[in-house]
Amino acid sequence: MVASTTPPSTDPGAAADAPVVAVAVAYSAGRDSTALLHATARMAAQLGGPGGAIHVVALHVHHGLSAQADAWLDHAREQCAAWAAQGLPVTLRHRHLKLQPRAGESVEALARQARYLALADMARESGCQQVLLAHHRRDQAETFVLQALRGAGVAGLSAMPREAWRDGLQWCRPWLHQPREAIQAYVAAHGLPYVEDDSNADVRFDRNRLRAQVWPALTQAFDHAEISLAQAAQHQSDVLACLDDWLAGVLPGLIVRRAGRQDLDVPAWLQLSPGPRRETLRAWFALHGVGALPATWVHRLHDELSSCARGCWPLPAQGGALRLYRGGLSWLPGGHVLAPEPMSAGVHLLSVARAGRVALPAGWGHLQVTRVASGGVALSRLRSCELRPRTGGEQFQLAPKRPARMLKKQFQALAVPAWMRDGPLLWAQGQLVFVPGLGVDARVWAASGEPQVTLTWVPDPISK
Repeated sequence: MVASTTPPSTDPGAAADAPVVAVAVAYSAGRDSTALLHATARMAAQLGGPGGAIHVVALHVHHGLSAQADAWLDHAREQCAAWAAQGLPVTLRHRHLKLQPRAGESVEALARQARYLALADMARESGCQQVLLAHHRRDQAETFVLQALRGAGVAGLSAMPREAWRDGLQWCRPWLHQPREAIQAYVAAHGLPYVEDDSNADVRFDRNRLRAQVWPALTQAFDHAEISLAQAAQHQSDVLACLDDWLAGVLPGLIVRRAGRQDLDVPAWLQLSPGPRRETLRAWFALHGVGALPATWVHRLHDELSSCARGCWPLPAQGGALRLYRGGLSWLPGGHVLAPEPMSAGVHLLSVARAGRVALPAGWGHLQVTRVASGGVALSRLRSCELRPRTGGEQFQLAPKRPARMLKKQFQALAVPAWMRDGPLLWAQGQLVFVPGLGVDARVWAASGEPQVTLTWVPDPISK
């Protein structure tokens, strides 16, 4: 485990308190990251000894958004080379991005997402398990305010965690409780050169507008604002930990697994009081990996699910729809789906050679092919298969050692929605392989260790 970095108080150079093999520092070449990189490299030199057992990797991301980005990279190269010449165990690794924001897309959000992906890739390539970030107390306070202005819940208001595991890496902000002034003093004391990002003055960006137009007035009116807001973020972080523990115990009891889906058991969910209902609804939706359920939808569904037996709620921004059927709320990717026109008679030849998306005949959407470790069909079996309409008499086996039953009975047992029951059936070598809503027939499951996939039918979204 990599050591944490001590705060820049009387001697900010004491950046770590235990030996490590390698540690990465996100290094933009700005003031804060320059201070953190220098402090970490100094302590690595002290702890590593003559053999240089500890190494620091500076990770620089060239976003390609500023005319000065090349100059910043040159500065980062020169600074790291100079420190290395002084005996500090530091090297630079950089990544050049080519971001192309679409109309209406947040440049801030796009750059942040791409930056963290690049940092994670470079850290892993360097053999580092921990990445240090130079955020400080004012950054934390600003993040709390911005999240509050966006109407965030507990997770957003908890702002930035001091430590978090993501993408197999530990991300640490060792100076999160330190004031900005302490970092400024450290930079001045060591005469550290750094670059100024010209975009920091662009008030089109939310954080810059907050810093330029709101923060001075806020701190003039409340001189303790930074400390109090950072403390509020910490409080929300504690509440979030409690909420996560509660959800881990409650949410599994509200989920019904049907045909590979994780449906919300609405009758059981309605037994909760209003606040817990809204939180569990948010958490259940998050399981599907399509982003957060907007607050307006949380409140709408909270009100409407208690008074209807069936319903459909399209969420085009999230790329799918919610459907209520037989007490189960399902997430259906692909948009607001209506039962398609009956499939024309006959056989449609199909070949599935790899995982991914496989287009079906016009009007029938596509198959999503996903690799699995067990319970799937061998890819080799799908190189020559057929798509057929349901004709009656087909039987499906849900699991080994269970009897094959008529599709109607299986659909009823698993509460498969009526609109899905007429989906296309996949056959191979005369054997039924896949049925929408039921999955892969157990009679064709691949042997353990054999490359295999599972299939999901995704109908076309409504175009009108």
